[in-house]
Amino acid sequence: MKKGALPVLEIEMLPILDDNYVYLLHEPESGSRAIVDPGDGPPVLAHLKRTGWRINLILNTHRHGDHVAGNLAVKAATGAKVLGPAREADSIPGIDRPLVEGDTLQLGSETARVIETPGHTAGHIAYWFEGAGVLFSGDTLFALGCGRLFEGDAPTMWGSLQKLAALPPATRLYCGHEYTQANARFALSIDGNNAALRARAAQIDELRRDEKPTIPSTIADELATNPFLRPNDPSIRRQLGMEKANDVEVFAEIRRRKDRA
Repeated sequence: MKKGALPVLEIEMLPILDDNYVYLLHEPESGSRAIVDPGDGPPVLAHLKRTGWRINLILNTHRHGDHVAGNLAVKAATGAKVLGPAREADSIPGIDRPLVEGDTLQLGSETARVIETPGHTAGHIAYWFEGAGVLFSGDTLFALGCGRLFEGDAPTMWGSLQKLAALPPATRLYCGHEYTQANARFALSIDGNNAALRARAAQIDELRRDEKPTIPSTIADELATNPFLRPNDPSIRRQLGMEKANDVEVFAEIRRRKDRA
């Protein structure tokens, strides 16, 4: 890399299953490549065959099958090392390196830092490539949403979301699913006075009409429009009748309403 040049991380999105995204990462200076959450082996291997890619690392955010089911097939075909959350190591197929909060990994010249984000699952992690300004959030933070609380409670998930919300606003957010249009409809039901949200929802509808992805988002976008990051907003609190509640209580109510939506 030339002195003073910005780090480069090329990212390719591969839709799989009903609404999952697999992310293929390429650090061009070294030629190093990684794949995030290969939830289905055959389409991933077919894509690798078409492109001629060799994979060095498999990065898992959590143990759910739609994120790890392709691990062993990709590992067998490429020799890639599997990295994933230490707290879920027993459920991560082929894991070679269990990861905890603050661990780092290298993809060529790019460094990713591990952020523990429990709530959706007990051991969920995210990968933050600080130099490239990129976050792979799995099923913790979605564009205009957050993951269901399968293995955690509201305070736990709120703490995880606060970690991600504190990252630089320009950070690009790559999440695990294309849920954005449905998330936008729900967000408008409790934050309909938010002009930024209304504009974003219209843009999302246009993208989906053209069968285009709504990902990536940015942390700034989410802070401005994602109700799960905005439980302290007076308008949302009035809509919910929770003006005197604390942030965790409001977050929990938003999550309950989304679960019923």
